[in-house]
Amino acid sequence: MTAVIPAGYAAESVPDATPLWRIVLTDDQTGGRGRLGRSWEVPPRASIAVSAVVPAPDPGMLAWVSLLAGVALVRAVTAVTTSAGTPVETRLKWPNDLLVPADADRKVAGILCELTGWGQGRHAVVVGAGVNVDQRRDELPVHTATSLRLAGAEIRREDLIIAYLRELPAVLRDASARDEYRRLCATPGSQVRVHLPSGAVVEGRATRVDDSGALVVEVAGGEQAFSAGDVVHVRPGRSTAGMIGT
Repeated sequence: MTAVIPAGYAAESVPDATPLWRIVLTDDQTGGRGRLGRSWEVPPRASIAVSAVVPAPDPGMLAWVSLLAGVALVRAVTAVTTSAGTPVETRLKWPNDLLVPADADRKVAGILCELTGWGQGRHAVVVGAGVNVDQRRDELPVHTATSLRLAGAEIRREDLIIAYLRELPAVLRDASARDEYRRLCATPGSQVRVHLPSGAVVEGRATRVDDSGALVVEVAGGEQAFSAGDVVHVRPGRSTAGMIGT
């Protein structure tokens, strides 16, 4: 299932037709791209990588696409691993990393979204998701990563893709899914260090995810809200040992 994506990307390769809900997927990723231009490779048939082109919401709700995609992935992982008889609990680290509490909160999946135009002022969001499925510990790029196999679950990658793509439109159409995200997100209530593109670091206590999807952090003198696109990392604060990941 190796995918070759045109230089203009999937949303721009069909100028005369809507690109919405087109899917590109692979289980042999040799040029993975994450935030800030990070790249990596994974062993063939050990993970899944899937991109879906979804409708862009109103600008004020745009950040929620990325967050709710995390909810869809949590639902899918829960359903598929439970069906396999080896349920894996995951929780979200803001904005949308999936962590496995039973494996020292190591990261099992991540999501990256990009806004793109497709003619006449219309926009869509490309939601890219990657899940570590069958990697051994020595096949993972960093010690803070894990896989579903390492968490005790042996599943078919096809089942996980189908479950995720079933849940993604459901959460994007369901306003109550924002409340579900807040229940799943483990970041509020913890000490965090927010790394900014300028090199500055803001440290404080994460208090909540606001209505725009921003993380609100209690700092000296009040509160400060951070949008996912405006930060480099959110790391655990010095006073807590929770939430390992990138």
